[in-house]
Amino acid sequence: MRSYLDLVVPVKRLDRAKSRLVGAADGGIGDPLAHADLVVAVVLDTITAASGADGVRDVVVVTSDPMLTAVLRAEGIRCVAEAEPGLNEAYRHGASMLGRHVGALQADLPALRSAELAAAIAAADDKRAFVADRQGTGTTLLIGAPGQPLDPRFGVGSAQAHRESGAVELVGDWPSLQCDVDTEEDLEVAAGLGLGQRTGRRFRLSA
Repeated sequence: MRSYLDLVVPVKRLDRAKSRLVGAADGGIGDPLAHADLVVAVVLDTITAASGADGVRDVVVVTSDPMLTAVLRAEGIRCVAEAEPGLNEAYRHGASMLGRHVGALQADLPALRSAELAAAIAAADDKRAFVADRQGTGTTLLIGAPGQPLDPRFGVGSAQAHRESGAVELVGDWPSLQCDVDTEEDLEVAAGLGLGQRTGRRFRLSA
């Protein structure tokens, strides 16, 4: 029987997160508060969908941003502070606080559908596996094998890095799981799939 998965979701401080999305929330003005609100909305929509996926037991966010931590905790989402800088360090730190079956999920999947994440987790079948982003070069989801280290290798070319590390590449019909957003163009693609409610409201404000 498949074991339930705990997910780690790291998020940068809001003044540094998603810099290429600055202006997407306010028609190009670039107000820091509007940008922060958009990032928080993206994170909340991602975590809400992830938490509702079959096979997911718990989600923990690793962040050192006080505003984001306060917002997430008010929503009942567990947060822990970064121990060391760096994305892979954040994944390892979060994984160390969770159970024996852990996955790493990117925080910028505002169109994520719970059913698609559940399908990917089922396809992994307790093997160490990953899902590449829609460009095929990055990674949106890494799943560790139960009882084994997560061994995250996020960064430029992470799909190849995870492939070379022995992780099985999962291929399926889950466009919302592959649609991470770094630019306004990415956000438009995600909008075509159907944004989560919070991100949809913030993105429409800029129209």
